[in-house]
Amino acid sequence: MDPVPPQTVPVNGSLRIFDVTLVGVNPTTGYKLLMTIGLIVIVLLLRKVLLMIGRRTLGGDIADSRRFWARQGIYVVTAIILTLGIFSIWVTPGTDISTGIGLLSAGLAFALQRVILSFAAYFVILRGDTFGVGDRITMGGVRGDVVRLGFLKTTVMEMGQPPSVADEDPAVWVNSRQYTGRLVTITNGVIFSEPVYNYSSDFPYIWEEIAVPIAYDEDRDTVEQIMLRAARAHAVVDDPTAHQALDRMRSLYAMSDASIEPAVFWRLTDNWLELSVRFVVPDRGVRQVKDAISREILAGLDAHKITIASATYDILVRPRPEPAGRDRTVDGRRER
Repeated sequence: MDPVPPQTVPVNGSLRIFDVTLVGVNPTTGYKLLMTIGLIVIVLLLRKVLLMIGRRTLGGDIADSRRFWARQGIYVVTAIILTLGIFSIWVTPGTDISTGIGLLSAGLAFALQRVILSFAAYFVILRGDTFGVGDRITMGGVRGDVVRLGFLKTTVMEMGQPPSVADEDPAVWVNSRQYTGRLVTITNGVIFSEPVYNYSSDFPYIWEEIAVPIAYDEDRDTVEQIMLRAARAHAVVDDPTAHQALDRMRSLYAMSDASIEPAVFWRLTDNWLELSVRFVVPDRGVRQVKDAISREILAGLDAHKITIASATYDILVRPRPEPAGRDRTVDGRRER
């Protein structure tokens, strides 16, 4: 007697394949699943054909605006067809409408999870005082001024980075806090996964430092006074607004004592004594302030004939010894 080949038959409303009952899958569900797969394949093939026709019909290069909008239109139309087709397959007259709504909601939530996250972040930004338009921030690896805040995206006018981080990704070519000219768009959802640095929201000032290395035998006290005078002349010192902002920060946050008075700190190294002057500047115009302080420090050092230390190396050159027994010529005479 010939063996009976495996069959796909419904058993008690479930689908059975090769004597294996698929739990939770009935013939109707399997049929809808096959219809869904077939619809997706047909729509994707149709989209590929339409894109090919568009390329041949419109011509031009890939940056042509006509090709761009034609491609976007094809993507949108195929997405609508897929959405309506899948919804029609799974939501039939005999299907509970709540099931279709649940499937549609689950699909949209999965496909638009980043959009939903960014939309929620928009309200967190507004209510949490994270930043606002006009603030200088660093978010998503980009530093600059916020020029636009949307429901999903934040637009930042990018500015340069200090030389120590100027080569990081993305690299910038301006080695200070000045505009590069690039507008950078960042999704709002970044605030949930990365830190946001705000330079101007509650305390529109920052502490800066300028380091000067000098030799150990130079007049260290004179150098310190030169640096302090330069900092007091150009940095924020006796500014009531700065003191009020600092007091407000202390009332809002658990801050330790901080001073806006310029100070010089010494650090010993193997090669020189490094003097660093610490001072407070506004969040705008930092490069101009540091430039003025640096010029005044150099002028003061030149006036007192104090030089800035640099790395030096002593190179000792030894003559190569003559091999024993070789003749040599001295004043035209050959000697052994």
